Amino acid sequence: MPKAAQCLLLGGPYIMPTSISCVPTAECSAGVQPHLLDFLLENTPDRIYFKDTAGRFLWANRALAEMLGLADTADAMGKTDFDLLTSEHADDALRDEQEVMRTGETMVGKDEKETWHCGRVTWAITTKLPLRDPDGRIIGTCGISRDITERKKLEEQLLRSQRLESIGTLASGMAHDLNNILAPILLSAPLIRDALAAEYHSLVFAIEKSAQRGADIIKQVLTFAKGVEGDRALLQPMVLIEEVAEIARQTFPKLIRIIHQDCPDAWKVSVDATQMHQVLLNLCLNARDAMPNGGTLTIGVANVELDEHYALMISGAKSGRHVVFSIRDTGTGIPPEICDRIFDPFFTTKEVGKGTGLGLSTVRGIVKSHNGFVNVYSEPGKGSTFKVYLPACAEQEQSFKAPVVEEASYRGKGELVLVVEDELEIRCITETILKLSGYRVLTAGDGTEALAIYAQQGEEIGLVLTDVMMPHFDGTALTRTLKKMNPAVKIVASSGNGNDVRVAELRLLQPEAILIKPYTKEQLLKTLHEALNAPHHEPVL
Repeated sequence: MPKAAQCLLLGGPYIMPTSISCVPTAECSAGVQPHLLDFLLENTPDRIYFKDTAGRFLWANRALAEMLGLADTADAMGKTDFDLLTSEHADDALRDEQEVMRTGETMVGKDEKETWHCGRVTWAITTKLPLRDPDGRIIGTCGISRDITERKKLEEQLLRSQRLESIGTLASGMAHDLNNILAPILLSAPLIRDALAAEYHSLVFAIEKSAQRGADIIKQVLTFAKGVEGDRALLQPMVLIEEVAEIARQTFPKLIRIIHQDCPDAWKVSVDATQMHQVLLNLCLNARDAMPNGGTLTIGVANVELDEHYALMISGAKSGRHVVFSIRDTGTGIPPEICDRIFDPFFTTKEVGKGTGLGLSTVRGIVKSHNGFVNVYSEPGKGSTFKVYLPACAEQEQSFKAPVVEEASYRGKGELVLVVEDELEIRCITETILKLSGYRVLTAGDGTEALAIYAQQGEEIGLVLTDVMMPHFDGTALTRTLKKMNPAVKIVASSGNGNDVRVAELRLLQPEAILIKPYTKEQLLKTLHEALNAPHHEPVL
């Protein structure tokens, strides 16, 4: 096969002549010296090769050899795609080359997936054209391939991101409906409990607990899909450890032994409990998958004091007291070459359809939002240990000990409340609760009806409790209109989706409070009591 200088100068992988002809060196066009063409073809990052009519390599440049892991380009000479590629992809390549030689036409810019015998899987955009002798006869093919593997990965990530965005939009819409379904359960459970004999109270408590767990799951979905910020509270870490260990014992294969290590003096942390459940469960699920033949999963917590020297070595770490959650397995371990990539979004070692590559990136995002960090230690064949470091709360025993307020303190004193809610069940239960708690109540099924009532009895109405998402005239529009009618009106809004754009708009109008469904009877009464007794502030219109 002639050297590079014995071929016509190529204009690039996408602007090419209709064929390549072998010509004498002296006829090299444009006065370009042969060694310069050799240098160009050998050092271009694109893979360039020539094949005979049987598909055997006549010449290949360095880029092709490096991609195949060959020591020298000569190692590819005489081989065919069947020696380098899996049979499926080799068949496709041979079929394309035969078509080029049959028609004498160039095949420009075809995307190809390539699975090589060396184990690599790549994507390339390839142009193939006929190779001709000085008399114009076709004696083989020439190909130029540009590796687009990284571009394909980015495209796949973009598609996944778009799917996640769609899931987030769907979850956001479902959250409103599901929370409206759960709201009547949580609101009516105390009324039912009070009306039943004591031996049935445990059943009602179980109903309340299940409904609240459903609400927490919805919040968790929204946290993942939309990044909704949850409520944080001071928490004893052992509570989290015990709950997660119990879930693992009930759901993991019996071949996996679950151990949780007690640390009763663990410092408290200020966390969103639902998000931390998600962190620990994700790590436990990864540990489970790493032990397909069984093993031991150890879940623990400990106190640790980080000095400034250690904190400087860890990105995102700060010195001081920390609580460390540890998830240790005896599974397959993580190869060192991918250990630094496991927290990257969409990176997964699982088979297609069995992993999204989002679990550990979600873990890191949640922990980072809590001003913490994650460390991992692993040895192939010996298991892995993930450690989640969270800052311990500065105030421990005395913190967050708010005075206990009896529910009777939240009873009304005959104030008139206008309840605006398009869901009949929620409207009726809310009306019953408020009447039993000492309030007078007016109800409206939508914003238009509420305006008519307020226009007639506005001077008597002490507070308006309105849903946000209602047809035709929603809670945000109602609040804005009522504030114009009476800047001193007190409004408490409720919504099944705290991340809805209408809730964001509503916050600008400065209502007294916003309740996120589903809420309990106690939360409702406490919120109304505080709103009615709060000082008036001028709204932003």
